[in-house]
Amino acid sequence: MKLRKTKLRILSIICLTLITLVGCKETKKEKVNDTPEKITEITLEKLENSPEYATASLKMTTPSDTVIKTVGETAFNFEVNNYELGALTQSKDTALLANSGKGQHIHFILNNEPYSAHYEPTFKKDMPNGVHHLVAFLSRSYHESVKNESAVVVKKLIVGEDTKDDNNLDINAPTLIYSRPKGEYSGKDTENLLLDFFVLNTQLSENGTKVRATINEKEFIITEWAPQVIKGLPKGKVSIKLELIDAEGNLIPGPFNSVDRTVTLKK
Repeated sequence: MKLRKTKLRILSIICLTLITLVGCKETKKEKVNDTPEKITEITLEKLENSPEYATASLKMTTPSDTVIKTVGETAFNFEVNNYELGALTQSKDTALLANSGKGQHIHFILNNEPYSAHYEPTFKKDMPNGVHHLVAFLSRSYHESVKNESAVVVKKLIVGEDTKDDNNLDINAPTLIYSRPKGEYSGKDTENLLLDFFVLNTQLSENGTKVRATINEKEFIITEWAPQVIKGLPKGKVSIKLELIDAEGNLIPGPFNSVDRTVTLKK
């Protein structure tokens, strides 16, 4: 009788072990099926129908001279017409793209480094010694540049004493200035990233000057100076390279005509 009970107990333990193992396998299988890997393709689409602001203008009144003798903090003052800094741009794109709640602003770019955004026409910047290429332009609240000749300021600034022009800057040469995307994005803002840049002293066309954009090693050729929207990006680090190229695909000489940036997409 004892032997029979012992056999039944052993059989019960074996059955429970088998049931547990099968259940674990099914649970693991369910978890895998619940979170299938989503594979998307990176695309680039032209952003259309933004407000034009064709009469908007930007003028730098201070400093009045392109030679700044004192290195360090420098006051900048801009005159803005037919454009309201601090206002939210009235467009469907304010919901589509990462949008600044502080409103419309000025993108201030020195030597094609990442821009600083300014929501007032007067501000101070720390200016290092040297010869610098300054580009400042009006920006919509979702960071798209206003693309007209009156809405941009381009200056060659000489700061300090005995400065050297290491980049041999030619303010009239074909030049590519990077603007967006920039920094970190999270949540809904990761779905549509604005790709925007400024082109100086040249025009883009199918048979002439172009911009080559390489996004996570996928190449796009842009033949029109227009904002673009990047879609299908994976979370994590995103590498972006912009190059100003000629009709044959060769890089146009210039210190800023090839630029690499990295942005981060978070959940």
